Amino acid sequence: MSLRKLACLLVFAAALPALARAQAPAPASPAKPDSPEVKALIEKAKSTGGAMWAVEAQFFCEAPRANSATDPVIVPTKIFDNVYAIGNSGTTVYVVQTSDGLLMIDALGAAQVETLLLPGFAKLGLDPSQVKIIIAGHGHADHVGGARYMQDRFGSKVYVSAADWNLIENPPAPRGGGAPAPPQVWPKRDQVLAEGQPVVLGDLKVMPVAIPGHTPGSMGFIFPVKDNGRTHMAALYGGTVLTPGIISDEGLATYLKSVAHFREETSKAKVDVEIQNHPLMDPIQMKLDKLAVRRSGDPNPFVVGQENYQKFLDVMSLCTQVNIARRK
Repeated sequence: MSLRKLACLLVFAAALPALARAQAPAPASPAKPDSPEVKALIEKAKSTGGAMWAVEAQFFCEAPRANSATDPVIVPTKIFDNVYAIGNSGTTVYVVQTSDGLLMIDALGAAQVETLLLPGFAKLGLDPSQVKIIIAGHGHADHVGGARYMQDRFGSKVYVSAADWNLIENPPAPRGGGAPAPPQVWPKRDQVLAEGQPVVLGDLKVMPVAIPGHTPGSMGFIFPVKDNGRTHMAALYGGTVLTPGIISDEGLATYLKSVAHFREETSKAKVDVEIQNHPLMDPIQMKLDKLAVRRSGDPNPFVVGQENYQKFLDVMSLCTQVNIARRK
């Protein structure tokens, strides 16, 4: 081994403690044909998901990809009596109307506030100054980057888990020793999300559920929505692993446990509405198109039923098992 290579290895080894363990890249390996075990798991995921979750199974098991700022913009839409969707097909925020103002789930990136977020509010007739609370699925810039603007301009309170406030304030070194990430706009440390401690605004109560794996402090959310006056229970898994190749073995194992934990909590809560902040595995624009032509008596495409919501999580779990088995 050359001295130069040895020096590089020593520098990298010294930097390892600073990396976020769950986000450490998996060891590189040449692509190999799927084993019979992996193929069986893929078929089980497809069978479990059926027609409703066929795109999800294909995405998670066979063709994962990261979200992008260039994903097509969605039409800002009122999806429930009290819920609105704004963003693009890869990253979506949800605005919930309460008796005491607005609660927003995620905030997009800092560069998207004036190009996507505020125009979305305007198109929907919503007042951004009424956003009292922002809850973040996790502490990455595409979820919390826009929160600082809302803090500074409107006094919105920003809720992030304790672990991900730490991630925001102590970002890990670039993966593989690459160039430093460009400077990000981060919210000021504010409120803390914790499992079992509901976030309440007016007549709305959102229950956070800890789902580490994508980040140490990723959170899922369970909360009621209304469709033509009828109450349903919605859930959002706010720490979805879109690109398993960059997650460590330990991170994927943690993620698998988190999916099981969220399944248990959503089952108890009788969740029947599926929404995602990264809806790549369940394309959102197709559902918005259905809402645009929905007539009285037509079903809401976001209401999938309790059994089907559990199947959504089952597919996520099985495809995570696929990605773990591929490393053996």
